[in-house]
Amino acid sequence: MFSSPLSRATETCRLAGWGKEAQVREELLEWGYGEYEGLTTAEIRAVRPGWLLWRDGCPGGEDARSVGGRADRMIDELRGLDGDAALFAHGHLLRAIAARWVGLPPESGALLALSTASLSVLGYEREVAVVRCWNDTSHLGEQV
Repeated sequence: MFSSPLSRATETCRLAGWGKEAQVREELLEWGYGEYEGLTTAEIRAVRPGWLLWRDGCPGGEDARSVGGRADRMIDELRGLDGDAALFAHGHLLRAIAARWVGLPPESGALLALSTASLSVLGYEREVAVVRCWNDTSHLGEQV
């Protein structure tokens, strides 16, 4: 079990019953939004029309390449494990991890919508890295 150090992730991990087993990893921190922290997309676009997180990044924060670097470090650790692992982290970062898992650039995470409290499974089909399940919210009693 691995968790972001931020309380949203560690609390979710605890509620799922794995809080004591989880190892905290800085690589699982949410995207660093820098000067855009706390702002909505509409507020950002009011001063920077056409802004897209995945393409443009955040001044004083991270861009997709730096988030992709963190994703790659986490993936390297996961691939070195014997057995399964669970990650408790944040939407944008998890989307970048999924993109990198299957060999896509981190910007491709923009194409992978991810709901809060959803379950996703990355794995292998033979030796090929694949997305086995994505954005499953059926355990919440919701329609996807």
